[in-house]
Amino acid sequence: MGKRKQEAANKRKEEWKEKTFAKLRNIPSSPRKMRLVADMVRGQEVFKALGLLHFSTKHAAADIEKVLRSAIANWEQKNGRKAESGELYVKTIFVDAAPMLKRMRPAPQGRGYRIRKRSNHVTVFVDTIVTE
Repeated sequence: MGKRKQEAANKRKEEWKEKTFAKLRNIPSSPRKMRLVADMVRGQEVFKALGLLHFSTKHAAADIEKVLRSAIANWEQKNGRKAESGELYVKTIFVDAAPMLKRMRPAPQGRGYRIRKRSNHVTVFVDTIVTE
């Protein structure tokens, strides 16, 4: 690795140390379904978002609740104190596609239909609410 790339990589690593986030990888559901739930909590205060996720009827809500609780715990660990109500919010949440499992299903007349079993990665960033 060249010197310029090394310096850029070190700068990126330092920036990530300041952020508080959590990732949940290889969740066996489609990214499209997961994004519907992620859009519900984007920008919300974390305890309100946990309430929305807990009482949601969507199956993907349980996975996002799990990763949000992890992000809150990471923030508490990094700052050395418990999170209070109204202090944290979901700064960024995004869902990326993970590798697909590809299968074949027998079809009429000797053909085969492709089955794509999708999975995804969820990343949640939390931050403190700045009151001015």
